[in-house]
Amino acid sequence: MLGLGTQDENASQGMTKAQLIEVAQPYCDSSFTAPPDPTKFYTAWNSMKTLIQKDLVYEHGRPLRKYLLSEEGWEVAKRLQKTLPGATQPATSGSQATATTESQQGALTPEFDSLQQEDDPSADVQENLSEQDIANIEPIFFPPKSFTIQLVLDTREVRTSTDRDYISGELMKQGITPQVRALEVGDAMWVAKCHDPNFLTRHGEEGDEVMLDWIVERKRLDDLIGSIKDGRFHEQKFRLRRSGIKNVIYLIEEFAVTHPDSTSGSAAQYQEMVASAIASTQVVNQYFIKKTKHLDESIRYLARMTLLLRKMYGVEDAPSTGNADTNINRSTVTPSPLSKIGLIPGRRLSTDSYLTILDNLRSRDPSITYGVSFVTFSALTSKSDVLTLRDVFLKMLMCTRGVTGEKALEIQQIWPTPRHLVDAYLALEPKERETMIATRMSEVVGRKKVAKDLSKRIAEVWGEANLF
Repeated sequence: MLGLGTQDENASQGMTKAQLIEVAQPYCDSSFTAPPDPTKFYTAWNSMKTLIQKDLVYEHGRPLRKYLLSEEGWEVAKRLQKTLPGATQPATSGSQATATTESQQGALTPEFDSLQQEDDPSADVQENLSEQDIANIEPIFFPPKSFTIQLVLDTREVRTSTDRDYISGELMKQGITPQVRALEVGDAMWVAKCHDPNFLTRHGEEGDEVMLDWIVERKRLDDLIGSIKDGRFHEQKFRLRRSGIKNVIYLIEEFAVTHPDSTSGSAAQYQEMVASAIASTQVVNQYFIKKTKHLDESIRYLARMTLLLRKMYGVEDAPSTGNADTNINRSTVTPSPLSKIGLIPGRRLSTDSYLTILDNLRSRDPSITYGVSFVTFSALTSKSDVLTLRDVFLKMLMCTRGVTGEKALEIQQIWPTPRHLVDAYLALEPKERETMIATRMSEVVGRKKVAKDLSKRIAEVWGEANLF
């Protein structure tokens, strides 16, 4: 509230999440980006839900939500401002500010947001872009040499709790100064950072960074095994697909290191499980797999990728090398000709229209890198944002063994909501339900095709008359 109180009281635009975190962090003892406990998933930002529920803060806009103080919120903020050091009036209670922080922390309970859409008049426009609207969207192209390529690391990418800056320090030794911030998806990514900080602002966008088409999901071998066992592995791949990033790199670390359980009888099970997961990631998802023996090798890979991308976009020449660290995804990093960057305007984007627009632009000219601003990308991929019914439906479909992300998307295109799917089943005789999806999707080829056995399994879940 103190952060929002730095605005003019008559301001109507509000602050984005990124802007608000920047100005609010000095007033809060807890981090807005990193959980207080490695075993927890919530941060101080979770308190925002409480402020909204109590009508102290308004939120509006999609996908870039902005926040404003209500009249009641301004009253509270003004009282809090009086408690700050250097305020014109003394604080009525020496612990008032502390109590505020504690009350925020006490409200940090991880909850699922409502599935209801915001009562935002602009949401309908964003969700219902016509094919003509999508076809007419024109990207904003960056002038040559007007930007640099910046590596961005997630705040959780650390070696140990006592050496949080090891990765950044080692990268800087190789001439790469990374940005470290909380990422909504992935562990490392690259952005084009404008030399002119007002370039995007003049085009109605926020910030000065545009997403590039490369993202890294880093996994130690033990973490990979754990994520496969608890389901996080498939959920992460789903979110990476929904991010729209074309070149996804799975960086599997300590690949040659023996897993702690490998001395037991389950060693073969782990080997088979990892091999199957890697094969699926390469063949089905078409993601690039990079295996490294240790963290230092991973760091060298990130540094080399950064230099190659800078050369690819004409930012600078990459130094010649002849060592093993050059084993990089050559299929996606082409040294020439110089690649162009096209910014997709984010004002009317939603999660659905974003992916459709990307596909449309890439079909026009696959050689151009199309992306959105980093602020817009964070909003589109945020876990904390309200889940759309579409997202929930896709996740529900994928709970059935054999339903991949591609198959779920194809099913969802025919039956947009759970209600549509259930009604379609109920209109048929029980025996006909088993083959409904397979029959309807008989013309689909490749990975999207649904076989009769899988169609039957889906019907067993969704074809029950008492489901709703």
